[in-house]
Amino acid sequence: MTLDLVIRNKCFGGWQQQWDHYSDVLNCTMRFAVFLPPQVEEGDPVPVLYWLSGLTCTDENFMQKSGAQRIAAELGMAIVAPDTSPRGADVPDDPNQDYDLGLGAGFYVNATEPPWNQHYQMYDYIADELPSLIESQFPVTQQRAIAGHSMGGHGALVIALRNPQRYSSVSAFSPISHPSDCPWGQKAFAHYLGPDDGINWQQYDACELLALSTPHLPVLIDQGTADQFLSEQLKPGALLKAAEQAGYPISLRMQPDYDHSYYFIASFIEEHLRFHARWFDH
Repeated sequence: MTLDLVIRNKCFGGWQQQWDHYSDVLNCTMRFAVFLPPQVEEGDPVPVLYWLSGLTCTDENFMQKSGAQRIAAELGMAIVAPDTSPRGADVPDDPNQDYDLGLGAGFYVNATEPPWNQHYQMYDYIADELPSLIESQFPVTQQRAIAGHSMGGHGALVIALRNPQRYSSVSAFSPISHPSDCPWGQKAFAHYLGPDDGINWQQYDACELLALSTPHLPVLIDQGTADQFLSEQLKPGALLKAAEQAGYPISLRMQPDYDHSYYFIASFIEEHLRFHARWFDH
């Protein structure tokens, strides 16, 4: 597979990079960002945290706003941030140009409905194709963790719960916890997956997956109490209830006065990276 370097910048002794590649899964050219800590220049492969961003974001938002590289450099952890949807002139977008469907809003599912199914296979891209590429082309180990924000928090939880053998831990900021029961998720799922048949939607809903997921992974979730999307879209209470009913231990922390922004992420990202680093050692 051909990788094309877009840009690289020295950062906390390591390298912040952007790469383009053609994705067979998504049938288009994709871009991802990667931070390689200074340990790789000493010949030491490092574990990887995959970060999934939210609606309207690209690979750049987290890397430019979170400040995660400083701690990742200390911990010897690579960070990979993919884009949030397929891109390109041939990739369908929402005809109404709404931000919550189409480009920038892949929802980390494998679409089954036309025209989305030709490109919108983000679940397979994140779970399979991208890790295979990263592990074949970069000095990393097969130790993986996954995290995300909002739509990306939904994606991180779903992918980890469905593939617990591939990840040592999972964390999320303000995840869309119950997409089958919120406007963002219902709109996306109806377009990408078709009508709710009791199977297609549930396989991408963390609240539904908790009861089916074994073994249990370490889970850390931070949610701001001043988040404008808290009650209608995110529904952390539904996730906590589902976890309690399933006997699945999760740590859900409600953070007073924090909202949905990257200021929230920047405030707690160090704790999330240290959380994942602890479980890399197991």
